[in-house]
Amino acid sequence: MNAAPTVGVFALQGDVREHLAALDRAGVDALPVRRPEELARCHALVLPGGESTTMGKLARIFDLFDPLAERIRGGMPTFGTCAGMIMLAEKIEDGTDGQETFGGLDIVVRRNAFGRQVDSFETELEFSGMDEPVHAVFIRAPWVESAGSGVEVLARVRGGEADGKIVAVRQRNIMATSFHPEMAGDDRVHRSFVEFIAQS
Repeated sequence: MNAAPTVGVFALQGDVREHLAALDRAGVDALPVRRPEELARCHALVLPGGESTTMGKLARIFDLFDPLAERIRGGMPTFGTCAGMIMLAEKIEDGTDGQETFGGLDIVVRRNAFGRQVDSFETELEFSGMDEPVHAVFIRAPWVESAGSGVEVLARVRGGEADGKIVAVRQRNIMATSFHPEMAGDDRVHRSFVEFIAQS
């Protein structure tokens, strides 16, 4: 891809502005996506943190759910953070009754695995392909309970009660993190996604 790709950010709910800024710094054309015609302009997509049940319901209301799921399953590079990871999982533990996801990632994700808002925390993570640790911000975050054989694990928590839990993955056209890289002032994860787009 010679020209800078257009990367959409699902903008019906969640921390949209921070992702748009990080993508802009990474050198792509970042676009908030609220309607199917905006999605149609995108080469790739970010699903931000927020509230996963609300994201699913709003996507249905604004006629974005099925077009999004179709594009993701059709190979569009997609990056989900926190609630975005939940929306990309094939199966959710501790989800709400009838909770829908776009799917695409062969993982079982546990919703709010790290606890409530008051249990939010920050830590340093070893992240595959990066020389220095990534500063990770966890807010009511999920973790990956299990991952299929085709899923590459990019990061795990080290230490504490959650030691060894998977918090970043990649499979085919999809990346996902349990944490919020857009809040840490470190654009390396977004830049990694932009490189991922170029290779797709």
